[in-house]
Amino acid sequence: MFHIIFLAALIWVAWKMFVWGVKAAWGITRFVCTVLLLPVLIIGLVLMGLIYLAVPLLVIAGVIAVIGKRIAR
Repeated sequence: MFHIIFLAALIWVAWKMFVWGVKAAWGITRFVCTVLLLPVLIIGLVLMGLIYLAVPLLVIAGVIAVIGKRIAR
């Protein structure tokens, strides 16, 4: 009987730790992609001569930033 209770508690704790880890990883990944990867991608596109792809990407990122700021208020 105690084995079943212990197993249920172990599964519950493991699940909570997994969910917490996914939430933490998502926050870190979102930050890294926004701060590091997006500017590097845009600069790389411009240097490769693909400015016609870099400008719309920059405009979309700017619109999302403005909308996100207004929604957060």
